[in-house]
Formats: sequence, structure tokens, C-alpha cells
Amino acid sequence: MPSEAAKKRQAKKKAAAQSRGKPKPAVNSSNVAIENGDNASNGGILDVSSRACTGVLASHPLSKDLKIENFSITFHGVELLKDTKLELNSGRRYGLIGANGCGKSTMLMSIGKREIPIPEHFDIFHLHGEIEASDKTALQSVMEVDEERHRLELEAEELAHLGEDGADRLMEVYERLEELDSSHAEVTAAEILHGLGFTALMQQTATKNFSGGWRMRIALARALFIKPSILLLDEPTNHLDLDACVWLEEELKNYKRILVIISHSQDFLNGVCTNIIHMTRGQLKSYGGNYDSYVKTRAELEENQMKQYNWEQDQIKNMKDYIARFGHGSAKLARQAQSKEKVLAKMSAGGLTEKVVKDRSLSFYFPDCGKLPPPVISVQTMSFRYADDKPYIYKNLDFGMDLDTRVALVGPNGAGKSTLLKLIEGTLTPTDGLIRRHGHLKICRYHQHLQDMLELDLSALEFMMKCFPEIKEDEVMRRSIGRYGLTGKQQICPMRNLSDGQRCRVVFAWLAFQTPHLLLLDEPTNHLDMETIDSLAEAILDFEGGLLLVSHDFRLISQVAQEIWVCEKETVTPWKGDIVSYKEELKKKVTKEKAKARKAKTNQR
Repeated sequence: MPSEAAKKRQAKKKAAAQSRGKPKPAVNSSNVAIENGDNASNGGILDVSSRACTGVLASHPLSKDLKIENFSITFHGVELLKDTKLELNSGRRYGLIGANGCGKSTMLMSIGKREIPIPEHFDIFHLHGEIEASDKTALQSVMEVDEERHRLELEAEELAHLGEDGADRLMEVYERLEELDSSHAEVTAAEILHGLGFTALMQQTATKNFSGGWRMRIALARALFIKPSILLLDEPTNHLDLDACVWLEEELKNYKRILVIISHSQDFLNGVCTNIIHMTRGQLKSYGGNYDSYVKTRAELEENQMKQYNWEQDQIKNMKDYIARFGHGSAKLARQAQSKEKVLAKMSAGGLTEKVVKDRSLSFYFPDCGKLPPPVISVQTMSFRYADDKPYIYKNLDFGMDLDTRVALVGPNGAGKSTLLKLIEGTLTPTDGLIRRHGHLKICRYHQHLQDMLELDLSALEFMMKCFPEIKEDEVMRRSIGRYGLTGKQQICPMRNLSDGQRCRVVFAWLAFQTPHLLLLDEPTNHLDMETIDSLAEAILDFEGGLLLVSHDFRLISQVAQEIWVCEKETVTPWKGDIVSYKEELKKKVTKEKAKARKAKTNQR
């Protein structure tokens, strides 16, 4: 049964509905200044003092859409955006893409902290860090929205006094209050947490007992529970397994307000986004459709742009040749030359078409590792658990690997994918059984904590020269680092000034320089842009050694994996199909669980 508060809101909502559709007075909102605030969930990660933002509100103060003109961002003295236009429409889901280091995260931070004029009725949730560790349970942390509920109730009172002008917004506020109503909040919160991989026991566990990755999932669950007017997600899939990624994709593709996502996963952007915003050369360029549509549209626009550019350059060349030949000839020819000079001046004044500048391509490289006779890894009746009082993660595993092995490990979170990589590397020791490694085998394992080993006060060049003192010439190392997309000042500035994606490239350069026979890659795409991921895929395909991959990026798996192994129920089982068929199986599972949850909600009401 609905609560008393809900009944009152229903009555008010009905009254507000009667005033909808009536004409509203025109309001000039071309330049409205809004005081800066901070509705981000977890504090800033980028230093505000080093960032300057400007912009002009160009949409109605009560509109559900947000339009900012003359949007500029300067960070550490570098112009990331200059006099561009940001347009976010309600009901649209935007994928924000661009090269590593172009300023995508900085832009989301500036929006989340309201450093541009954003009307107060927009509540903003910026997911960029985990929820704080406390004695509150995961479920309580998601449901704890008293502050948001109180804010909406106050806004409803103010809108009620505006009459017809605030009717549309008032309706939306009442809908939000119904969604946050405590009568069914626990069921909704539990459903979201379950979709993100939390068991019933985990939902009742204090947040202080979770790792940072799991607390990030709790923060994401809270964002999805609140359903803010503007939801900003910075790499939301970085801490998720494939199961949770599929669930999140299904959840977000129906988001009814404004959603802006930074993601490196083309597959994820294709499934969620209705629009793509490309951040490039200080401008925001908007495209309709998902990522695949963006690629097609951009290619067509660039082809047309080059045709126009070539036509203009031909015209300019012909006119300049004519002027040079006949500018001092007979009076008639001189007049024609002067006429062409005027045409040239008019073309230049009107703005000439710019030449298309292609994105700089990268070329990752893993050096020739030589040959080793198979098997290079032999796993014999291996079992593992972390302690005697802990459950077994694996029991009686038997398999071999050689330099031709190209395997992607998939399965639910906690099934032991990363654990298996550590066992093969030798970081962990089997509880029972054996793992035999070839005596000359060199293994390199990539994981997200490798960034912690970087000495951030050093430059990438200094760090690499320190790690490999046998290299005496800077130029040799600079060429090696340059293969991974770090050039010029990026090689010699302190690594703390680099973006997460650029630091990841330093780690890959460090790994490759060790000439491994076997690559163990644990979520290698986190923080990398799409061009870098494609370059990584090409390097893996050219690599002569073996590969064991854990990734939530379906596209990377489809590019490099020849086999899919499912880690689940204390064992490893080969998947008979490809990664596409595995994702379809996960989608069926998510659809079935969502239908079951909807039925439970209906029964509760």
C-alpha cells in the first residue's frame, strides 16, 4: 500500500497536471549566473584551483534540457575547451569520447561541481570515486537519500507557488519523490545491488569491510537508485565483471533523464548511447546515434570536408596562377586578375574549409620473445583456497598452456579469474597439486595496481631509464616509449601530470621492455581510449607468445581471444561458442532476473 506521503503527492500531482499544456510567459535566459555548488558524491579528484571554467546558460532556467554556450575550460594553463557549445537534452544518453589526456574527466568534474551556470533544479550525481567506508551496510548506503528527498520536497513547495510556469517541473519532482518513497525503496535498492554482483549477505555487510572496487559499485548503485537529473559516469565499467557490465548496459539504456558516460568500451557505448560527443581540439562535436553510427557519420562528413577542401584549394591555385600570369598584362586581363583577387579575398574572409587532420595512430609493440617447446605451463590436479577456513576457489584443475594459447577468462565476480592469473604467475601457491613452468619462461602480468609502482615525481623517461640501467642512450628509450603514444613533453614531465590512460601506457612500455613469453592481462583496457585499445589488440595479434586475458571489454575479447574459458563453480570450463554468444546468454539471464524483480515489486504493492 502507498504511504500517506505518497497519497498526498498523488493529489498534488493531479492538481499540477491540470495546469500542464497552458502557454508560459517568455523568459530571457541567455545569461543567468548560478552560484557554484557541489553535488558530486565523493569529493574532488582534480584540483579546483588549477581549473578555470566559463560558460553562458542558453536554455530556459526551468527547462529539462541544458544548453551552455561559450563553454571553456583551462587546466594547468592548458586550454582543453575554447568557446564551444554543450547541449544536453533530457532523455538522451551521451557517450563522451576523446583521446587520453584531452580533458574528458576534467569536463565532467567541472559540470559536477557546477563551475558553469547550471540551474539549481538540476541535481547532479558525478560518479568518480567509491562511497566512504563506514559502519553502514551496502543496502543502507544506497537507500540513504533523506537529503535528496528533503531537497525535492522543498523544491516542490517553491514550484507550487509559480503556478503554470512551474507545472511541468513540478510533475517531474513528484515522480522523483514517488521513486524515492520508502514503501518500496528497499526492494529497488536490493535489486540494483544484486545486478551489480552483491549477494544478500554482502548487502547487509558494512561498507568498511569492502575493497575500493566494491565500494565503487555501491556508489554506482546509489547513483542508479537516486536517478538524478544529470548522471555523470566516468568509466563505470572499470570495476565490473562481464555479468555486471551486461546488467548495467540493460539498466542504463532506459535512463529517462540526462546521462553522460565516459567509456572505453565501444560495445557498451553501442548498447547504451543515443548520442556521442567527441572532445577534440578544444571543441565538442555532437553526433546522433550510438558509437557505430558516430564512426560512420564522421567518416562521411570528413570525406565531404576533404572534397570541399580540395575543390577550394584547386580554385585558389588556379586564381593565383592567373593573377601571377596576367596581373601586369593588358588592361582587360589586369581587370580580370583584380576581379579574381577580390574573389580570393572574399573566400578567405568567409572562412575556408579546413583540411581533415586524422587522429594520430599508435603502434603498440611486444618484441619477439623466441620459441619455447610446449607445454610452457602445466597445471596438474591443482586446487586453491586462501585459507583453511575459506571455501575452495578451484578444485582439481588440469590444463596446459603454450605460446600459441590465446584465452579469455570470463565468469562472475569472485569466481577467481584474477586468482588464476596470480597462480600461473607464481604470486600465489596452489593449496594442492602442481603448476609447472618452463625453466626459461618469462611471464608478465598486467593489473591495475601496477600504476602504484610508478614514481610520479619522475618522468616516464627517467622511470624507464632507472628500471633498465643497461640502456645508456636516452634516444633508444624515447623511441620505445614513443611506440605507446607518449611523445615530446609527455615523456619528460612528471608522471603525476599525466592522465590515468597515459600512465597505463608507461606501464605497457615497461612490460614490453621485459620481452615476456606469456602475457597475463587483467583488465588492461581500464583508462585507455578506443584508439589505444585497438593498437593494443593489434600488438597482441602480432605477439608471438601466449595470452591469458581477463577483461570486461567484449570487443577486445572478440579481437584477440581464440578460446573462452568460463571460471565458475570451482572449475574452468571451455565455452563452446564465441564471446558474442556468451554475452547473449548473459542478456537472457539479466532479462529473466529483471522480470522476476518486477513481479516481486508488483506483489509488494
